[in-house]
Amino acid sequence: MVVLQVLGSERLTDHLVRVWVGGPGFPEFRNNEFSDRYCKLHFAKPELGLTPPYDLTELRDRLAPGDLPVTRTYTIREVREDRLAIDFVVHGDSGIAGPWAAAARPGDQLVLSGPGGGYLPDPAADVHVLAGDESALPAIAAALEVMAPDARGSVFIETFGPADELALDRPVGVGLHWLHRDDAEAGTTTLLADALRELGRPAGRVQVFAHGERESMKAVRDALQSWDLSRGDLSLSGYWANGRTEDRFQAEKREPIGVIL
Repeated sequence: MVVLQVLGSERLTDHLVRVWVGGPGFPEFRNNEFSDRYCKLHFAKPELGLTPPYDLTELRDRLAPGDLPVTRTYTIREVREDRLAIDFVVHGDSGIAGPWAAAARPGDQLVLSGPGGGYLPDPAADVHVLAGDESALPAIAAALEVMAPDARGSVFIETFGPADELALDRPVGVGLHWLHRDDAEAGTTTLLADALRELGRPAGRVQVFAHGERESMKAVRDALQSWDLSRGDLSLSGYWANGRTEDRFQAEKREPIGVIL
């Protein structure tokens, strides 16, 4: 685990907060080359007075399950020489990580482990197709920034509405399409799958990155079945599941309901 300090934060949209963390513990962070690099954030109950980094094995031996630090998975948006940024979707007071990010102040601690990852745009691909909801937005934005200037492709991002759109740096040959849920609940639409069906398979070697709500990604999987993609050119998974806590979502990855590919 790495113990970092909040350096600052910024509200990008009504529903998106970026938090910059660094401090004395930052040299212990080991970056990787993936554009979808993610980390595990560990949130402990303040009233327990636990001192990070947490020895989870030791804590399991002496704490009740409900008193253990809670883990949430987030994509790292950007890494600089002395800091990194994580973007949080905020839904008022719901959840754990979102309210923490909305209230974060310089000097607050953030405990994380990782990063992991597995996707990086391949410059040898003829076309890039990226699709996801707000949870995948940081990984998509990071991927666009490392693509070759002459890259071609299409990006589809599902979000609340026009006020939640962001200006994203991208190659001129990569089209950006925002899909608005409006009053629909996140994870209940087929907007991404419908957009991919309408797009159809581009010619040449296509590399696809599609991540977001689990059931939405199952619909995306079905929409991509006719594309005849090699397994190495398809990065597809659920980042979360509507109506599930992360603990339950992670447990269901080993059950039939959690299988996408």
